[in-house]
Amino acid sequence: MKIGILGGGQLARMLTLAGYPLGLDFVVLEPAADACAAPLAGHVQTAYDDPAGLAELAGQVDLVTYEFESVPAGAVEQLGRSLPVYPPANALATARDRNNEKTLFNELGIETAPFAEVHDLAGLEQAVGQVGLPAILKTRTLGYDGKGQQVIRPGDDLAAAWNAVGQVPCVLEGFVDFDREVSIIAVRSVSGELAFYPLAENVHQEGILRLSTCLRDDSHQPLAEDYARRVLERLNYVGVLAIEFFQVGEHLLANEMAPRVHNSGHWTIEGAQTSQFENHLRAILDLPLGSTAPQGHAAMVNLIGELPEEKTVLAVENAHLHLYGKAPRAGRKIGHVTLREATPEKLAAGLNRLNKILQ
Repeated sequence: MKIGILGGGQLARMLTLAGYPLGLDFVVLEPAADACAAPLAGHVQTAYDDPAGLAELAGQVDLVTYEFESVPAGAVEQLGRSLPVYPPANALATARDRNNEKTLFNELGIETAPFAEVHDLAGLEQAVGQVGLPAILKTRTLGYDGKGQQVIRPGDDLAAAWNAVGQVPCVLEGFVDFDREVSIIAVRSVSGELAFYPLAENVHQEGILRLSTCLRDDSHQPLAEDYARRVLERLNYVGVLAIEFFQVGEHLLANEMAPRVHNSGHWTIEGAQTSQFENHLRAILDLPLGSTAPQGHAAMVNLIGELPEEKTVLAVENAHLHLYGKAPRAGRKIGHVTLREATPEKLAAGLNRLNKILQ
């Protein structure tokens, strides 16, 4: 079985690593010559929307998945005419547009922050009146890791904010005074089998995820699973789906979803019976899903911008270093470290030691 992946970054790399023990082969379609998944797979080097390149990929593989939601919808539609593509195109269309995804959440009875569509400066002024300030102006598509976003506070120049996001269709989201940020990784197979990982608590800095910690037996787990199930079933979803929430008291407000394996699920590589990457492959191949039960107490720390000395990281007991083969660059995810310990106290001590190394 050969699987095509749209995108050749670290998520594609980790999918291939999870797939080799299952006897799977891979081909990535990725315009960059130095794609970090390319050494582990065949490489169709072309633009994501190149019809000839997409046809070449389709001729080499049995089915297709993707590693990020900025894939052009037309590419998925072209591939879907000749072979299965998972997650389905409607899930991609929903997740890549912030207005679409928030509208879906509300239709399914899932709470969100207040939001309003913005198409022009006049619409922004109207949205401010509806949502209030402070708020965040976000492009409807293509923004990630804090990109395509502009905070607006009382007294700020709305025209300057509109110019800062490029005068493109946006949503204005009200600020949420949250207790913590959490996410759930959910999986649904072709035949409809469901599985859910424990919630993860996430810490962001400058819009980039820095730390995810597995929450065993968290009281919000049933609500998060219920919300995820609603989305999976409405979209007839296949594969791994991540949903990020703001927790406010007993409420979970959905922030956004990602139709793919997700950064906040990297802890599952060493911290769960079956990683999110293996379960994504099982799901799209309609194989029985693996157990999502946690092993010990686990967390993941992102490596952003520069690499620490390998031996200092690996000197931390029970630390596992994952490097992506990417050149260091400010704000770029170039690797991560997972920790798995027997107790929460040992996990906290290990994270404290790691943080001192990474400062």
